[in-house]
Amino acid sequence: MTGPHSSANPVHIIGAGLAGSEAAWQVAEAGIPVILHEMRPVRMTEAHRTDSPAELVCSNSFRSDDAANNAVGLLHAEMRRLGSLIMRAADANQVPAGGALAVDRDGFSAAVTRALQEHPLIKLQRGEITGLPPAEWDNVIIATGPLTSAPLAEAVRALTDENALAFFDAIAPIVHKDSIDMSVAWFQSRYDKSGPGGTGADYINCPMTKEQYDVFVDALLAGETSEFREWEANTPYFDGCLPIEVMAARGRETLRYGPMKPVGLTNPNDPTVKPHAVVQLRQDNRLGTLYNIVGFQTKLKYGQQQQIFRTIPGLEAAEFARLGGLHRNTFLNSPKLLDGQLRLRAQPRLRFAGQMTGCEGYVESASIGLIAGLYAAADKRTQALSPPPPTSALGALLGHITGGHIETIEPGARSFQPMNINFGLFPPLAAPPTKKPDGTRLRGNEKTVAKKQAMSARALADLESWIADNLRVAVAA
Repeated sequence: MTGPHSSANPVHIIGAGLAGSEAAWQVAEAGIPVILHEMRPVRMTEAHRTDSPAELVCSNSFRSDDAANNAVGLLHAEMRRLGSLIMRAADANQVPAGGALAVDRDGFSAAVTRALQEHPLIKLQRGEITGLPPAEWDNVIIATGPLTSAPLAEAVRALTDENALAFFDAIAPIVHKDSIDMSVAWFQSRYDKSGPGGTGADYINCPMTKEQYDVFVDALLAGETSEFREWEANTPYFDGCLPIEVMAARGRETLRYGPMKPVGLTNPNDPTVKPHAVVQLRQDNRLGTLYNIVGFQTKLKYGQQQQIFRTIPGLEAAEFARLGGLHRNTFLNSPKLLDGQLRLRAQPRLRFAGQMTGCEGYVESASIGLIAGLYAAADKRTQALSPPPPTSALGALLGHITGGHIETIEPGARSFQPMNINFGLFPPLAAPPTKKPDGTRLRGNEKTVAKKQAMSARALADLESWIADNLRVAVAA
């Protein structure tokens, strides 16, 4: 750690969850004073039970710790190399969980709290921020998460001119493109319309016969769904997005006149036969590696989703980057509202971090807090910090939030949705591996494993170069 920076004004960070705590640590470790604002216990949320920073309100798992084969494990490794407080506390409070990193939740939170309280440049200040931060706060990180208090959420909403910040965020499943059977499916837009930024072949289409459609609807109606939590019960649906199983319950033909309508499409694999229904998938990221299933937001439990959606012709072997969901959330339309350094375009002194930016998961939230802290520290030093490499897990996630996602080609509701880190967010390899170390050819699943391992090795090498070029120079300055 370097000595205190000469800047008169500290960095203000609102919210002492995982993202805010990590951001505060990174700023302070750069030698810059921090005031970390936390409204608990002055005002509690519906989900928290303590006033401790970095309280885990759901699972105690940080998911896979396998840095060679799993994207979240790779993100763990990258954060450790960047001096993450969250990862240090997690490693120190690990409990047995096979290949996953699970923690003793009370010990974890206590370790983060102790580190923040003992740091000479961090002041933990209790009390709610009930509107936009005062104008004299020239460097602010808002990391208030999915349970942002109403006054602050309303102030941000008014500033961004967004329709809403607190709503039921209806998420459709997202599929890895290379797992779709294109001998069954085909590219085409309805009536070959291109739309803004489109080509006329912007959707992947999966045809269904009447028999397949009837089986699919029956499975939807019989599927087991998750229940809303008590504190979610009064939050309205966003933009009228209904779960697909709710639409199906309104009548057997509802889906055929909604997201599964077969009009304006001709199956080149069988051009004389008109499909009874069509499931469409739309490109979800600029790389073209991920496609979301249009209109398939759902409350079905995860196991049911995989089982039912793999009955769709062409998706029998689908690999899901994320499954559908419907829950209360608070997040920005970040690709539109934030710049590449997570600053609000409408008011750049405000930077956002954590789940508010559109990432999902403990580690993802903390990692965006980490990079927000590094950017805030660089601003205080009036130093430029280049973005983390897009080939790294951190860079891939940041890219998704700040511009990697593409909007739907039709007008209407925003399509940006929170995302866990996954290899579909990474740029493809220039030359995917085809052979084993002994020279024999990779076959079947071996190709997928080798590709993930090559992506992970590339990520760590590129991140090390970025650290050497940016952070070591900054710390020495």
